Amino acid sequence: MIYKNHINFFVFIFLITLSSNCDSVIKQKPNIVWFVYEDQSPEFFPQYSNTPMQLPAIQSLANDGLVFNNMHSPAAVCAPSRSAIITGMYPTTLGTHNMRTYNAYKKENEPSIGIPSYSPEFPKYIRPFTEFLREAGYYCTNNSKEDYNFKISDQAWDESSKNAHWKNKNKNQPFFAIYNFNECHESMVWSKKNDSILVDKNKIIIPPYFPENPVIRKDLAVNYSNLIRADRRLFKLIKELKEAGEYDNTYIFFYSDHGGPFPRHKRAIYETGTKVPLVIKPPKGVILNNNPDDLLSFIDLAPTILSITGIKIPKYIQGKPFLGSQRVDSPKLLFTATDRFDEQIDQLRAVFDGQHKYIRNYDTSKPHAIPVSYRLQMPMMKELIDLYNNGKLNQVQSTWFNSPKPSEEFYDISEDPFEINNLINDPSYLDRISIFREHIANWKIKTNDLGDTPEVDLIPVEYINKNNYN
Repeated sequence: MIYKNHINFFVFIFLITLSSNCDSVIKQKPNIVWFVYEDQSPEFFPQYSNTPMQLPAIQSLANDGLVFNNMHSPAAVCAPSRSAIITGMYPTTLGTHNMRTYNAYKKENEPSIGIPSYSPEFPKYIRPFTEFLREAGYYCTNNSKEDYNFKISDQAWDESSKNAHWKNKNKNQPFFAIYNFNECHESMVWSKKNDSILVDKNKIIIPPYFPENPVIRKDLAVNYSNLIRADRRLFKLIKELKEAGEYDNTYIFFYSDHGGPFPRHKRAIYETGTKVPLVIKPPKGVILNNNPDDLLSFIDLAPTILSITGIKIPKYIQGKPFLGSQRVDSPKLLFTATDRFDEQIDQLRAVFDGQHKYIRNYDTSKPHAIPVSYRLQMPMMKELIDLYNNGKLNQVQSTWFNSPKPSEEFYDISEDPFEINNLINDPSYLDRISIFREHIANWKIKTNDLGDTPEVDLIPVEYINKNNYN
């Protein structure tokens, strides 16, 4: 009898211990790691298109997770898009829609047009989402690019530098870590032009808006080669997670900060400029039952991270969580905007419902190919300008350069993914186009779109006085 009671006692203790261990596993907060490739469109990755190379590190994440087909940036250039990522807000609502407003390293940001470096003013309750993570016990690191288009608070990161690493956390502390890959930035197309080409240039498929041309084929090959180099670094970082025993309890997000590095990609409101790759690898045992074709925006990233970590999402956040306990259905419409790019201004707004896309061009006197001086360093850009000026581009390839551009554009993306055939004057779409016009008008009001406000009126007084601007 005594023996039996001892057995029951030990069984009871075992069950309590097992229950306690299971509970700790269930309640263990997941880690989150973001791998961010700069300036890349989905079509440059074998997970989305027929490419001349394989990227095994990214493919390993895809094998363990899900490839999403419709993630978009609300802006077609880095600093505004990053402001959306870190806050869950539209750049046009924050006043961070111009590229670039805040530059920590330059007092004179765009002196040629009288724009100092300034941090836009918005309510103090709008905070980097990493602050909420840190308050919940997360160790947050950024390695190492910030460029959020506003002066970020000191509370956003435990460490933000080239040496920042999740391994510096306390024992058993969950972590959130970002790694930025500049190997594939726009500038690397000309900076790495003399480096080894790691792909067969003859296997590159040139899109119809570019001509068959050796300069263009070479720049595309440089970009593909840069992606191979980035994938090698990514492999090492994934290996670190696995060797430390953290991989199985980590959400890994792979994405780019906006579309590709080339003309008609970066800074363009077309899908080539705003659509990005997204691969998510969840912790072991977590199944992603999302529809990979759901419409997603960068403003959805912040609330999604808060949702999967069990942190209540602030009501001011404009994005919607697509994972975690607070997950909601994806929106039916995606909105994107462009305004100032360095020294050039070109205001556009667009709305996309997953099939059709409407674009409003507010200044038709300019071509889409605005002469951003930074981009003129790219061999492809120089070549395209020369070919256009000499009448050597066909009608499709010339459209991006033509001036005036139309005040409105409308595309059936399902039939015309490169947005070549403008249907704005097609009578069969008149009713739908009218609805899309209303969508843009309503969105501008609902989100307090600051695009119509002269930028000088958005600059805080202390920055104007500090830099002697009038």
